[in-house]
Amino acid sequence: MSYTPTNDPIDQGLFDITRTLLQQSDLCALAQVLTQHVRQINLAERVNILLWQPEPRRVYLYGSDDQQRDIRCEDEPLLANGPFRRMLSRPDVLHCKADTFRETWPALAGLACYPPFAHYCLTPLAADGRIFGGCEFLRSQDTPWSDNDFSRLQTLTQAVGLAVEQIQARQNNSDSYDLLCRERNDFRLLVAITNAVLSKLDLDELVTEVSREIQHNFGIDSISMVLRSDRKGKLIVYSTHYLDENAPLHDQSEVDEKGTLSEKVMRDQKMLMLNLHHRDQHAPYERMLFDMWGEQDQTLCLFPLIYRNRVLGTLKLAQCKAQVFTAANVKLLNQIAERIAIAVDNALTYREISHLKERLIDENLALTEQINNVATDFGEIIGRSSPMMTVMKQVEMVAQSNSTVLILGETGTGKELIARAIHNLSGRRDRRMVKMNCAAMPAGLLESDLFGHERGAFTGASAQRIGRFELADKSTLFLDEVGDMPVELQPKLLRVLQEQEFERLGSNRIIHTDVRLIAATNRDLTQMVADREFRSDLYYRLNVFPIFLPPLRERPEDIPLLVKSFTFKIAHRLGRQIDSIPAETLRQLSKMEWPGNVRELENVIERAVLLTRGNVLQLSLPDIDFPRYASASAAETAVSEIREGEEEYQHIMRVLKETNGVIAGPKGAANRLGLKRTTLLSRMKRLGIDKNALT
Repeated sequence: MSYTPTNDPIDQGLFDITRTLLQQSDLCALAQVLTQHVRQINLAERVNILLWQPEPRRVYLYGSDDQQRDIRCEDEPLLANGPFRRMLSRPDVLHCKADTFRETWPALAGLACYPPFAHYCLTPLAADGRIFGGCEFLRSQDTPWSDNDFSRLQTLTQAVGLAVEQIQARQNNSDSYDLLCRERNDFRLLVAITNAVLSKLDLDELVTEVSREIQHNFGIDSISMVLRSDRKGKLIVYSTHYLDENAPLHDQSEVDEKGTLSEKVMRDQKMLMLNLHHRDQHAPYERMLFDMWGEQDQTLCLFPLIYRNRVLGTLKLAQCKAQVFTAANVKLLNQIAERIAIAVDNALTYREISHLKERLIDENLALTEQINNVATDFGEIIGRSSPMMTVMKQVEMVAQSNSTVLILGETGTGKELIARAIHNLSGRRDRRMVKMNCAAMPAGLLESDLFGHERGAFTGASAQRIGRFELADKSTLFLDEVGDMPVELQPKLLRVLQEQEFERLGSNRIIHTDVRLIAATNRDLTQMVADREFRSDLYYRLNVFPIFLPPLRERPEDIPLLVKSFTFKIAHRLGRQIDSIPAETLRQLSKMEWPGNVRELENVIERAVLLTRGNVLQLSLPDIDFPRYASASAAETAVSEIREGEEEYQHIMRVLKETNGVIAGPKGAANRLGLKRTTLLSRMKRLGIDKNALT
């Protein structure tokens, strides 16, 4: 059946107003447009839209005043007992004069939504056979509505019903979307805070992290964590006050539990929220809040910290602006408190375990010393941090194979200890590991030391010498500082790795060897390959299984273990009796950078042991002088290691004699020493070496 548009002005007007009503975004705007329309057609001067909510019994009113300002009565119990109640019992149009309205519902006459009028009409809004609201029409004219007017009002009401349903559907969809977004954001926040707090095992760090997260996400002024003290009847209050967001004020105090709000919350195991007025009597903590925030009234919110049916304390939040503690925020904060309780339990457990471990160490110093000196598969390696555990797992994985291992790491990180651990875990552990420092001697001596030489092979070779590769047959050869190996010697090392054979200097006889090679360096071999200072084929042959040793600054949790081990070992060696290390000393040492790594730490501890008088380690932290390495090269570091074996003067003199006094050039003394020409000249001048006196 086809529809033919009509030119009837009444139909066209109804169509236009219906379309306009359906375009409105909310109920107040709908009432305003409807009011303008009924004024134009002289039906009424004011329109209110009523909505009915059965449970609980509520009537909500939406309208606008003469200045087109919204009127919303969303929590007015009087409306539920007004005209709408009568319409529910008789679902028909309700109309009366103003006098009758005031006599029947006198309480409504004073509301702003009912200005002076002459006639009142209420038409029902219905859908699916049920009334869900109504339209109130207020007429100022003394002339009552005619039957035709009532018909037009009912027709308009039907259009309003369609518009109300559409606005409600749109609003429900928007509310559902907003709810989903809020729940998603709340979930993300819970996950973020959970990850942040559960990663903190130190109680002080946990308190700081909790305060930071709550202040950042909720803008709360004062955050406190109240926990039970070890002393009976006492509470420890950890407080953070954000008078300045960039410089929060931290405070820790011990208070009596009896009579506090925290005692009530822990006893009732329920959240407590109350308003504090500066004129009232308060406990010291609450009084302090007023003093701190200039006598401003406070809203205080306390959440119990409960985990596994055990009350650990309370989370105490104070805020000058009460609107922070909305129902949604309080619900979310309660969930956050549940996560914080888990973190607090973990931190308390960790602290208890740490105290027990320290006590065991203190009570069994002699036994601990013996255990530390017993040779184990991992030798003297000390570390329980995640980076070191990763290194130990790599050592276990590669030890049983014969693969070449390249140990990378800064000077002083313990590369030789890792090499020894690999050897001790391998099938070659019954034979002694052979080691050699490639930076500790010139190129000519290095080749002889590695491969050996025959008698008369060169000047000074008065007897046959067995090289390191022969000594390491069926065992392990550890080449330390392999990055300092001269370029001309690298092809010979590559041949041994590829063919497992070599020749002594001065001999044509091929010697086969079964050697497992472990190399180590503190230099960047990839950059050296790019700079053509190290052969790429040798690098790939060495880099079969790389192990990177983390610097000490990246595993600070191992520092207390190292300090205790070094202290007891050095004290035993020096005949001292040191059985205690202050906790503050351990904490401060753990915060230092240690550019010289474990070796530097051991030297500092040895000096402290020498200076200690009594049985408590005495260490003056400000006196620790860290060297600066800003311009030091790896080659200069190698020279400093040479000095450990011989005097610098004698070493430079010997190299100068071997090069006939030549300093610069690829075969000069500076290149052999791994120094710049100017650096070598400067050291010769300082040591009083005259190269002209050599020729």
